[in-house]
Amino acid sequence: MSEKLAPPRTVGVLGLSLFQINGMIGSGIFALPAVLVAAVGSFAPMMMVFGFALILPLGFVFAWLATRFDSSGGPVLYGKTAFGSFAGFQAGWGRYASGLVALAANTHVMVSYFGALFPVLEDGMIGAATVFVTIVVLTIINTLGMRKSVNALGLLTVLKLAPLGVLVFAAIFGSFSAPAIVLPQFSETETVILLMFYAFIGFEGVTVPAGEMKDPKRDLPRVLIATLAGVTLIYVAVIWAYMTIATEPTENTNALAGAAEIALGQFGAVMIVLAAGFSIMANNFASVIIVPRMAFGMAEQQMLPDWFARIHPRFLTPANSILFYGLFAALLSLTGGFAALAAASTLTRLLTYVISAAALPMIEHREGRIKPLHLVMALLAFASSVWIGTHADSEAWTTFAGLLFVGTALYFIARRSIELKPETP
Repeated sequence: MSEKLAPPRTVGVLGLSLFQINGMIGSGIFALPAVLVAAVGSFAPMMMVFGFALILPLGFVFAWLATRFDSSGGPVLYGKTAFGSFAGFQAGWGRYASGLVALAANTHVMVSYFGALFPVLEDGMIGAATVFVTIVVLTIINTLGMRKSVNALGLLTVLKLAPLGVLVFAAIFGSFSAPAIVLPQFSETETVILLMFYAFIGFEGVTVPAGEMKDPKRDLPRVLIATLAGVTLIYVAVIWAYMTIATEPTENTNALAGAAEIALGQFGAVMIVLAAGFSIMANNFASVIIVPRMAFGMAEQQMLPDWFARIHPRFLTPANSILFYGLFAALLSLTGGFAALAAASTLTRLLTYVISAAALPMIEHREGRIKPLHLVMALLAFASSVWIGTHADSEAWTTFAGLLFVGTALYFIARRSIELKPETP
C-alpha cells in the first residue's frame, strides 16, 4: 500500500443523494407513523414539516460550509479550520464512536426483522453469527471500490423505498378516506418534538467523503437541502398513508406492517417487514461508506496515525479505515454492552452539530465578512442543537462524558506519536 495514493473522484449527485437518504432513513420510518398518529392524531404529517423547519438551519450551515472544502472529513475540517485540531477531532470522534455502536446495534435490529420471516434467525447463536457475518460482508464490499459501493447502496435503496411507495399508492387508490386535519394541543406536540429531530439526524454524513466526489463544492450544497426536503416528503406520504389505512392507530412498532396487511393482505405485511430489514441494511451500508472516511480525514489532518490514511493500491479505497471500522463493529456486536453507548449517540452527534454551527461565522469572520443570513442560521442551528441536548437523561450524559474522555485521550496520544515521529529527509 502506498501513502501517496488518493481515492478517485467518482461520486456524483446520485451517489450523494443515496448517501444522505440512507443516512437519514433507517428503521425509524417504520415505527414513527404509529407513534406520531397516536400522539397528535391527524396532525402527524404536519409534524414532519415542523421537523424539517427545525433541522433546516443546520442544513444550510452544512451546505455553506461544504462550499469551502473539497477534501474528506466534513465536520472534522470545519472544526479544525475554525477552532483548531482539537475541536476538529472532537467533531469527528463523537460521530465515529456513535457510528460504531449504531452499526453493531442496528444490525441486531435488522436480523430481528428478518427473523419474523425466517424463524431460524431467532436462535441466539445463529442470530449473533448472522449479525457478525453481515457486518463483515458489508465491510468487504466497501473495500472493493466506491463505485461498487454506490451501486450496491442504490439497489438496497430501491428495496427499501419501493414497498413504501406501494403502500402510499394503496392508500391513494384504495377505498380509504383520509381523516380531516385537527390541530393538537400544544402540550401534546411538545412530547414529539425530539422525535422529529431524531428523524432527520444523519443528513450531515454526506459531507464526509467529499474527497471522493466529482465536484463537492458545487454538488453538496444542492443535494443537502434538496434531499432534506425529499426525505420530508417521504415521511409525510408514509405517515399519511398509515393514518388513512389504519382504522385503529396504535403505538406498536409493527403497526405499519399491520396497515399494509389491511390494504394488501398478508403479502403487504411481508413486504413491509422485508422493507424494514433492507432499510436498516442500507442505513448500515451507508455508515460503512461514510464513517471510515471520517477517520481517513482525521488521519490526513494528523489527528490519527497515518495507518488510517493508507489507500489500497488496487481498489483505491481507504481500506485500513474501512476494515478497522467494520471489524471493530462486528466484534462489538458479539457483546451486550453497547446499549448505554447507543443512548449517548444523539448527544455525540449534537456535539458535531454545535461545533459546525459555531464554525461557520468564525470562518467567515476570518475571511473578512460575516454574512447576516449565515449568522442567523448558525445561531438558530446552535440553539436548536443545545436545546435538544437539554432533553437527554443523566445516563446519556454520563456515557457521553466517557466517550469524550476516551476521544481526548486518543487525540493526545496520536498527536504525541506524530510529534515524536522522525522527519523524512
